[in-house]
Amino acid sequence: MIARLIGPLLIFTAVLGSLGEYYKLEFPTVRFPFTLCREIPLLSIELAWITMALLFLVGSWLTVKFRSGFRFTPMTQRRIERFKSIRRGYFSLIIIGLLFALASLDHLVVGNEALIVKRGNDWVFPALTREVEKGKDFGLEGDAGQAPADYRKLKEQLEDSENVWILMPLIPFAPTGDTVPAVSTRLDEAESKIMKGSNFFSGLGAQLYDTKVPERMHLRFRYRKGLKDGPADGWDREGNRVYGAKYESGQLVNGSESWNGQGELKSFLEQDSSSVRQVHYPPSPPTSGEGQTHLLGTNSRGYDVVAYLFGGLQVNFKAALVYIPLVYALGVSIGLLMGFFGGWFDIIVQRAIEILSNVPFLFVVMIASTAIPGKMRESAGLWMILFILLLFGWMGMTYLMRTSALKEKQRDYIAASRVIGASTPRILFRHLLPNSVAIIITLVPFSVSSLVLSLTSLDYLGFGLPAKYATWGQLLRDGLDNLAAPWLVTSAFIVLVGLLILITFIGEAVREAFDPKKFSYYR
Repeated sequence: MIARLIGPLLIFTAVLGSLGEYYKLEFPTVRFPFTLCREIPLLSIELAWITMALLFLVGSWLTVKFRSGFRFTPMTQRRIERFKSIRRGYFSLIIIGLLFALASLDHLVVGNEALIVKRGNDWVFPALTREVEKGKDFGLEGDAGQAPADYRKLKEQLEDSENVWILMPLIPFAPTGDTVPAVSTRLDEAESKIMKGSNFFSGLGAQLYDTKVPERMHLRFRYRKGLKDGPADGWDREGNRVYGAKYESGQLVNGSESWNGQGELKSFLEQDSSSVRQVHYPPSPPTSGEGQTHLLGTNSRGYDVVAYLFGGLQVNFKAALVYIPLVYALGVSIGLLMGFFGGWFDIIVQRAIEILSNVPFLFVVMIASTAIPGKMRESAGLWMILFILLLFGWMGMTYLMRTSALKEKQRDYIAASRVIGASTPRILFRHLLPNSVAIIITLVPFSVSSLVLSLTSLDYLGFGLPAKYATWGQLLRDGLDNLAAPWLVTSAFIVLVGLLILITFIGEAVREAFDPKKFSYYR
């Protein structure tokens, strides 16, 4: 059933991606070939159109083939059933599939652009268009009208309007480039003392004009053991400091007040503002409700951690979709040729592999990070890292495929193929390769796991992707640099280990299901 959906899915991807490019719409995931060609200067947009045409043709061929009664061989069906019987690996594959489907939704789930804006009888879909809407398009004036629309603030400002309705993504923050200046948490008051949980509060507490904009404070006091103790400051609604004072043990020091604002000091102090709250600047702790929801807090750059983790998951899936087919196409092809031809070709390739395997991988990455121009590295950083990984990643599987080809080419069916006049490519890819597919399939999950670890390690060391990419390695390094913010390293560690465990479970189940020695003896 699932196999029959592959063809229509490829056709749908090709059609939707082509329509989105033609009408300049930003559909999630299907725009990937066009985005890739724009990011890498060496690629032209025509290559993306060719990719879409190939997807359409392959999808059409698969649809016709599956509808004409395609069936797996009995051995393959037994292997699939054996894989399903290993529940741990089977359910891990389902979870990975769900995560991939979620990541494919892209900015429809996590993003700072509104999905739908209804203003009167007009409907706008900012997240699906390339045009940057400005605040004036939604009735704002002044600087806010000339700047790109901030849909979160726009929704807060117009939420009481009957003519405007805004639908934001589930997580209304972009993975990167969307800084949250500050958040605030509530402090309690008991017996005229400020409490944080069950303890007396010591630190800076502030009264805010608006809890949704905690960086704009009304009054700020220093507390020690729940009492005001130290300097106090006050700002007007424009952000100008207009008030100062000093407290000792909860009492105002006589003559310490200063006031240079408009109007009377009493009216300024009695302005409507929130109760005392603690303001946190990045990295800020997890918060929920009261206009600021960051379930896992923010990192040192002010990015929402949930959105950042989602962006890191997308980077890993995107890298795997590009890297795995390329590295296996290269490694499998060379390994088959080494085993089939042998002789001087085998010796020369083995010596080349030995030379490449002794090149220090980390030094190559360091040289590439420093030698490549910053602008080019910023635009195509992911693809350069994948290219370097590809240079070193194909060598491991060549020996496995070489061994399999050496063994299989001595069998009778290869000799029969030669007798009837089968060409070398037909023998390699129609006979040798299908009989070696078990090796390839069992290696794929572990190759994905290795890729995720490599990307995370390089980002942690500072030689990985540029800052515009959300990566779990950068979040790990951020967490270790800010040990007072344990939610950073904890969240990065949990998602990284969780993903690797799921992939490992799949790899173990596939290896068990494709084991040629399993059930090969009489009971």
